[in-house]
Amino acid sequence: MSEKDSNVREIRINPVSPSESVLVATARGMRPRTAEKRVAEVPVDHVAKCPFCKGNEDKTPPTIMARPSEGDWKIRIVENLYPVLGDDRRDTGINFGLQQAIEGYGRHEVIIDHKSHGIRMHEMDVSHLQMLFQTYRQRMQELYANDKRIRYVLIFKNFGEAAGASIKHTHSQIIAMPVIPENVYNEIHHSRNYYEKHHQCIFCTLIDEALTFEATIYDRESGKIRRKIDVGQYVIERGKKFIAIKPFASRYEWEVHILPLKHESDFISTSDEDLEDLGMVLKNTMARLDRVIGGAQYNFFLHSQPHADAGEDCSASYHWHLEICPRTSIPTGFELGSGLFVSTISPEDAAQRLRDVKL
Repeated sequence: MSEKDSNVREIRINPVSPSESVLVATARGMRPRTAEKRVAEVPVDHVAKCPFCKGNEDKTPPTIMARPSEGDWKIRIVENLYPVLGDDRRDTGINFGLQQAIEGYGRHEVIIDHKSHGIRMHEMDVSHLQMLFQTYRQRMQELYANDKRIRYVLIFKNFGEAAGASIKHTHSQIIAMPVIPENVYNEIHHSRNYYEKHHQCIFCTLIDEALTFEATIYDRESGKIRRKIDVGQYVIERGKKFIAIKPFASRYEWEVHILPLKHESDFISTSDEDLEDLGMVLKNTMARLDRVIGGAQYNFFLHSQPHADAGEDCSASYHWHLEICPRTSIPTGFELGSGLFVSTISPEDAAQRLRDVKL
């Protein structure tokens, strides 16, 4: 950690969801604490007992979709054996007094990202990552088209036990649900408010600031420089069509977001060319994270606009994006009790360390 970032203590407000705040307290990094375990490398392509390894297809439910569709599959989708939502019951729900419940209707599927058991995201070819995003896009389209009751489709990945992964073989998941998740709804709501005031997408504004904004803040009494914000200070990786940015108010110490440089609200509308560039930016971003915090457990999730029939017109104000959230520490009682995330590394210092990696 640099000297200038050795004693930062400030509460930062998430500009997209102002109800989310982050306490940056770098001095806390010096205290004894329990860190999440790193995930050991698995240098094997096949494990006999792994249900996701090639040749073990009989250990999973039937294939819903595969790429390629015939022959030697590289990506495969199956139903989750232990779904959080399902389409086996279709009751309308219950309502008694203040107690309300909606039937847990939906779909929960597993995407086997790669046939190789031990491969990690940054080790995959860009062409394979492009194919993976194409698979996400196609399955989202199908789930929305096949059932008008589905209001939102969430794609996410858990890597490591602390991040919720129960199987070590690389995989991601897709859940189609009859409600819009609260955190997505909050992003939609606040970005729409910003658009109504400023006639500009807030995500586009954040990208513009990351690429063009610089400022020097001075101490009023001494005249000394308190902080300098430089052009590109939060940019981690940039392609032709996508950019990876370290959020100013990062909930997790090594959190990174990937966004389209051009305004796009719906992931489904992306082109194959777009997804190739997205694959490259993701691969390089994950490689940087691996070099700095190798073996970290993480979650990533894709936030896109809801289905057109969900009643949320946000095409002008919302901007789809991928959030990568490494789990390097265990949440404390303060964080769980207050809802205030605590980061012991300044986002500026973390961004610098990630940018300094030579790929």
